[in-house]
Amino acid sequence: MPELLHTLHTTFGYPQFRPLQRDIIETSLAGRDVFALLPTGGGKSLCFQIPALHRPGLTIVVSPLIALMKDQVDQLQAAGVAATFLNSTLSSAEARSRLAGLHRNEWRLLYVAPERLMLDNWQENLRAWNVAALAIDEAHCVSEWGHDFRPEYRQLSRLRELLPDVPVMALTATATERVRADIIKHLKLRDPAVFVASFNRPNLTYKVLPKDKPSDQVLAWVKKREDESGIVYCASRAATERVAEALAAKGYSARAYHAGLDAAERARNQELFLRDEVRIMCATIAFGMGINKPNVRWVIHYDLPKNIEGYYQETGRAGRDGLPGDCLLLFSAGDAAKQTHFIDEMTNEQEAQVARNQLRQIMHYADSAGCRRAELLAYFGEQFPLDNCGACDNCNEPRDTYDGTIQAQKFLSCVYRINAASRFGVGINHVCEVLTGADTDKIRRWEHDRLSTYGIGKDLPRPAWAGVARELLRLGLLAQSEGEYPTLQLSAEGLAFLKERRTLTLTKPMDTPKVRKVVRRQGEIECDEILFNRLRELRKKLADERKVPAYVIFGDATLRQMAREYPQSDEAMADIFGMGAKKRAEFGELFAREISTYLRDNSRQTFND
Repeated sequence: MPELLHTLHTTFGYPQFRPLQRDIIETSLAGRDVFALLPTGGGKSLCFQIPALHRPGLTIVVSPLIALMKDQVDQLQAAGVAATFLNSTLSSAEARSRLAGLHRNEWRLLYVAPERLMLDNWQENLRAWNVAALAIDEAHCVSEWGHDFRPEYRQLSRLRELLPDVPVMALTATATERVRADIIKHLKLRDPAVFVASFNRPNLTYKVLPKDKPSDQVLAWVKKREDESGIVYCASRAATERVAEALAAKGYSARAYHAGLDAAERARNQELFLRDEVRIMCATIAFGMGINKPNVRWVIHYDLPKNIEGYYQETGRAGRDGLPGDCLLLFSAGDAAKQTHFIDEMTNEQEAQVARNQLRQIMHYADSAGCRRAELLAYFGEQFPLDNCGACDNCNEPRDTYDGTIQAQKFLSCVYRINAASRFGVGINHVCEVLTGADTDKIRRWEHDRLSTYGIGKDLPRPAWAGVARELLRLGLLAQSEGEYPTLQLSAEGLAFLKERRTLTLTKPMDTPKVRKVVRRQGEIECDEILFNRLRELRKKLADERKVPAYVIFGDATLRQMAREYPQSDEAMADIFGMGAKKRAEFGELFAREISTYLRDNSRQTFND
C-alpha cells in the first residue's frame, strides 16, 4: 500500500517504517485483532495513528495517563491530524464542546482513560460515534503479573460485547511471555496477529557502578552532561528531594517528583521538564510512564530497582528519538537488604515469593560480569547474537579475572560439609561465617565449628566470600533454592568440579571505573554543535509561544540533521527527518532563514557518513 508510505512521509515526516510497523498497520486495516510488543521508542503510536487516517470513523485510544494523552494529541495536531482527548483536566464547557464534535464526526482519534470509557452513560456515545477501531496502549496494565497492574484495565473486556465488530489493537513496550498471554486473555482478543519486536535498544549504553557517596557520583555524571535532560530514579520520596536539592545547590536545574507532592506541584514540575525549563527530574517510579519526551539523554538508578522489567522500562525513557542514551545503575548490597526487609513484611506469601525472585534477578544483573544487553534480552526470552555489544561497561571495560580455583574449592567444600553434617541447607551468609571462623549462636548450636572447613577462609573478609558465592551461582556450580530463606547446594557441575580437581577463572567484583575508551555510539548524528544550539533556541522560542513542549515542534534528530546538512530553503527542508508537510509549511522557512543567517558569519563543516 504505497499510500501508507505517503502518509508516513507527508504527515509525520519519516522516510520509512520501523521494523514491524507496516505489518501491524496492514493487519489492523484488514480488520484483525492485533497484539503488538514494540520497545520504548520503537514507534508504537504510529501503529494505530496511521490506520486511523486510512479508515472511516473514529479510532479510540485507551491511555492510562493524562499527561500522555495531552502530549500525543499536541503532537498529532502539530502534524495536522484531527485528534482530541477527554479527561478530568477539561472544564465542563470544553468537555461538552469536544463531545459535540465527536457527535459531528469531526475527530479521527480520541484519547481517553479506561475508567471514563466504562462509565454507564458512555455506552450510548460509543454506539453513536461510528467507532472503527480500539487501541489499548500500555496494555501490560491489564496483567497482575506486569510491573504496573491497574484494575480498571480489566473492565475493558466489556468493550468486546459493546462493540463486537470493532477490531482491537493491544500495545505494550515490555511484557514477558506470561504477561503477553494474560493481556490476550483479559482483553478477549480474537485470534490476534501477534507481533513481537526485538527488545534491543541499540542506542542505549548500560553501566553499573558500586554505590559509593552516591550524591557525588550523580554530580560527577551530570557535570559531563550539563546541557542534557535526564532522570534520576530513587526508591523513596525523601531521596528524590535530597538529590534534587544537592543538584540545585550546585547550580543545576532539578526538581523532585513523587506521590507525596500535591497534584498541582507534580504537574508543574513535569511541565517544566517537558518544556526544557528543568533539565533533571529526580523521581520515584511514579514518574515516567506518561512521559513522551524523546530527548531524555540519560537515566540514573540511584537505588536498586525492584525488578528487571521495571528497570528496562525506566531505562527506556532515554533515547526515544534514536539518538544515544546512557543508563547508570548505582548498586549496593545495602539496597538489596532494605528491599529484602520490606519483602519479609509482606502478608501475601505468593506476592512475597514473586518479589524475592525478581529481586534476585535484578541483583544477578547488577553483579554480573557478562554483557548487560545480553542479560536484559535473555530475561525477555531473546538471545543477543553477538559476544560483545560494544555499548555496556562489561563489554567495553571487562573486569579483571583471577585464578579462583582455591576459593571455589573452599566455598563448595564448605557447602558440601554443612549439608552432609546437618541434612539441611543454609544461606550464603552462614557459609561465609563458617569459612571465616565466626563465633555465632547458630554455628555453635549446629556444631558447624567442628567442620573441617570451619575457619579455612580467614584470608578473605566476608563480603569477598559473598562475591565468590555470587560468581559460583552465575557459573552454575552452586544452586539456590527459592523461598523466604534461600539455601545453597552444589549443582552436578559443582560436584564434578570438586571431584575432578579442575581449575577455575573467576571475575573480580566491580571496582572503581577505569578510564573509559571512546566508543562511537549507535544513533549518534555528528553535526555543527554551535548551529544545533542556535536551532534549539529557535525551537524553544516557537514552543513557548505555542505553550507546548519543544519536541512538539521538532525532535533533536531533526535539528541535528539540519545542523549537518545546512538546508537554506523551504525546498531543501523536504527531505529532513521529521519534517511533515504541515510542519514544513509552518516552520520550514523560519529554520532555513536561521541557517542562512548563521552561515553568513560561520563556515560549513563537513562530516563523515
